[in-house]
Amino acid sequence: MKTFLFQGDSITDACREDDDRINCGLGKGYPLLVAADFLKNRKDDFCFLNRGQSGDRVTDIYARIKEDIINLKPDCMSILVGVNDVSHELTMQCGVDEVKYEKVYSMLIDEIRTALPDIQIIILEPFVLRGTATEALWEQFDCEVRKRAEAAKRVAEKFDLTFVPLQKLFDEAVADSNAEYWSADGVHPTYAGHQLIKEELVKAINQMVLS
Repeated sequence: MKTFLFQGDSITDACREDDDRINCGLGKGYPLLVAADFLKNRKDDFCFLNRGQSGDRVTDIYARIKEDIINLKPDCMSILVGVNDVSHELTMQCGVDEVKYEKVYSMLIDEIRTALPDIQIIILEPFVLRGTATEALWEQFDCEVRKRAEAAKRVAEKFDLTFVPLQKLFDEAVADSNAEYWSADGVHPTYAGHQLIKEELVKAINQMVLS
């Protein structure tokens, strides 16, 4: 049985509870949906942990690397981070610029793989939509989050990791309906938005496992 770890910011946290037991405290978002899918269809293959933290930037995940990644010894993990690196700068001047984001992300992956050489890692693309949390500074949000998305993709390519695009997925979804259907505020997905992420991540995990 493989242990799968979800790592990231509030999108991953999704109101999870602090619970060290496997398959518990997964929150109300895509980690729960992914786990439910696998526990139903491949119950002997995976157990799941969620260590996403609301408000996290890539530097915060790097600071938690020992306790919330390496010490857990996951066989597989996903990481979704980037929007707070932008929003914290735009609203509080304590964000992480594109260059540092890529540098720290690379350090994070390098140290994880050094400690856990057999781990399989999936990088989820950070994304943003128009909404109450982004409308006032929309052009900056859109431009800067897309820069973090490009940097995340470069990190995935550098380390030959699976990369899951999400921005185009949400852009296409919004084109067919209003943004509020998919994201409550432009940052945090609704249940429908979490389902979009879940579907893409399940595909990536299945491809990773079967390859």
